[in-house]
Amino acid sequence: MSPEVLPLTRRSFLRAGATAALALTSAGCGFASGDDPAAAATAHTPIDVKIDGDLVYFNWADFVDPAVFEGFQKEYGVKVVQSNFDSMEGMAAKLNAGNRYDIIFPTAKWAQRLTAGGRLRTIDHTRLKNAEAVFGGYGYFADPWYDPGSAHTVPFTMYKTGIGWRRDRLGELTGSWGDLWNDQVKGKVFVLDDRDEVLGMGALTLGLGLSTSDPAELGRVTDTLRTLRPRLRGYSSDSYNNLLNGNADMTQAWSGDMAAMLAQAEDPSVFGFEVAREGAPVNTDCYAIPANAQHPGTAMLFIDYMLRPENVKKNIEYIGYPMPVRGTEDAYQALVEPFPQCLVTADDLKADLFFRNGTAAGERARDAAWTDVKAG
Repeated sequence: MSPEVLPLTRRSFLRAGATAALALTSAGCGFASGDDPAAAATAHTPIDVKIDGDLVYFNWADFVDPAVFEGFQKEYGVKVVQSNFDSMEGMAAKLNAGNRYDIIFPTAKWAQRLTAGGRLRTIDHTRLKNAEAVFGGYGYFADPWYDPGSAHTVPFTMYKTGIGWRRDRLGELTGSWGDLWNDQVKGKVFVLDDRDEVLGMGALTLGLGLSTSDPAELGRVTDTLRTLRPRLRGYSSDSYNNLLNGNADMTQAWSGDMAAMLAQAEDPSVFGFEVAREGAPVNTDCYAIPANAQHPGTAMLFIDYMLRPENVKKNIEYIGYPMPVRGTEDAYQALVEPFPQCLVTADDLKADLFFRNGTAAGERARDAAWTDVKAG
């Protein structure tokens, strides 16, 4: 497959910051309360783990190995009815419009918003045969900040943000976010088309908090990022294709997308991936069951099926993102041998460089800063 026709990566379409779609509460960290009394009444009712209909699935495009879907459908005699979103805001808009899905995949801060808004069913981990491999192997997820006790979620993937580059053109980098300002790559560098990632990178460069919404600090961040703007080729979340097809010599990138690139690169040694010493944002995608899901039992079976080690390994190799299931670490380590900094460890999670929800005013301030940055 030539670089020109490579499929777009899972996060290629991510566009963060369109808060008009969110219907946030005044606290800025939840969804507007649902208006489905039946869903609200059953939100905390234990789910019977059994087939109760076909699975209505809502996720990023192409983020589960088709062979895993096929195995689930064959074993349980159901269909997986797929829909996809292109951003967390897009997911929120569909949920707020009343669309009904059985399984969704929010990131950490969005899982917190959904939980605060009463939009998720509780998940009894003791009813999942394979959950112990997650919560027994990765203690962080037993009580994460975004969902105390993981009462409404099960972690799906982990990833971090760094810099991908072409070693054949640039040699080695210095291990700093400052590498993006390298004069040698002027006009051939991209940053992610993602509000939190770009503002977060600017904040870390200055030694500030990753999710700062302080007006004075955001002013320093935007001033710093303005000095980068003339050096950019553009904003793009299609990280690995930009490197493969030569559009970029350097790009801000998610570790999972860089790992996925290895399957397409004729010579992986041409490329590199580093995490900056100033700090690497980390994140996780989660399995979650909406409060208005029509087939929550099937959703529970799907989560348990996805947690089987053989399916985890297939999916890791397919999507390039590690999944926190004990006994599957070797599969990801082998995949990213050329890019060892793609590994996500318990220490990375404990470093607490997750993007956090702010107040409504704080989110508006971050939106305004992002608009300012992109306007140049």
